[in-house]
Amino acid sequence: MTSHDAPAPAPSAVPPPASTPASAPAPSPRPAPRTAARVVSRLAGGAVQVFLVVVALFWLMPTVGLLLSSLRSPSDINSSGWWRALTAPAQLTADNYAAILRNETITDSLLSTALITVPATVLVVLIGSFAGYAFAWMEFPGRDWWFLAVVGLLVVPVQVALVPVSKLFGEVGIFETTLGVVLFHTAFGLPFAIFLLRNFFAEIPRELLEAARLDGAGEIRLFARVVLPLGGPAIASLGIFQFLWVWNDMLIALIFADSDSPPITVALQQQVRQFGNNIDVLAPGAFVSMVIPLAVFFAFQRQFVSGVMAGAVK
Repeated sequence: MTSHDAPAPAPSAVPPPASTPASAPAPSPRPAPRTAARVVSRLAGGAVQVFLVVVALFWLMPTVGLLLSSLRSPSDINSSGWWRALTAPAQLTADNYAAILRNETITDSLLSTALITVPATVLVVLIGSFAGYAFAWMEFPGRDWWFLAVVGLLVVPVQVALVPVSKLFGEVGIFETTLGVVLFHTAFGLPFAIFLLRNFFAEIPRELLEAARLDGAGEIRLFARVVLPLGGPAIASLGIFQFLWVWNDMLIALIFADSDSPPITVALQQQVRQFGNNIDVLAPGAFVSMVIPLAVFFAFQRQFVSGVMAGAVK
């Protein structure tokens, strides 16, 4: 056998190339919310809105009932409920309001209420603003201790001071006078006013006040030109709270006010005591006494909301 006839060498066993691992699958996009989920979400939002509307209607029902009762005649009031006017609007009349305007007791009581409420509100706002600025930005001996004493007065109930203040006013000669009622409301309104305005004024940037002082502004000018404009929302909120509290007060007015010219709350109570359940007088009188503070609230609603939300969002 020749060398040309030699068998060729057997091919070496070469292992097959290992298969490369499959690449990890790409994350699938998040599926869009299902139609059912969207429907449930919208129904939930609609249910919340319906619930809030129902709550608002129940909240307004006494006011609506008082308004409709004030527009009905005494015979209609005695024969059926106020909701009867919804199906029989012919019952509505303004005669009760005309009678109220001719009732000197009610008109004089509204004037007496205004003479008490306006000064008590203005004094609390003015004194509270000055004191709040002093506690926030002025240095004087015992400042922190005095402020703690003011905060402590917030927990003192009005009923505790009725007897001693009555004796004091009697000795001074201002018991059963408009001045006495104004001073009482001012004294008990100042702790909350000082506490509220001091905390609000303390949030004013110190750099702003220092810049005004470098420009030559004194404390009075600094307070009037810088602090008061920045504290407008808080001052408006305080004024609304104080006005509503004094206007709707009955306890202090019943004890300290002049019995010959009482505020509207006491006058309405006296109408019940003298004439019984005369709803034709009480309903329009109560609604008129309620409309005035509502008008004040809505007139300063924007400032009130700003003052309540002040400091909540930086």
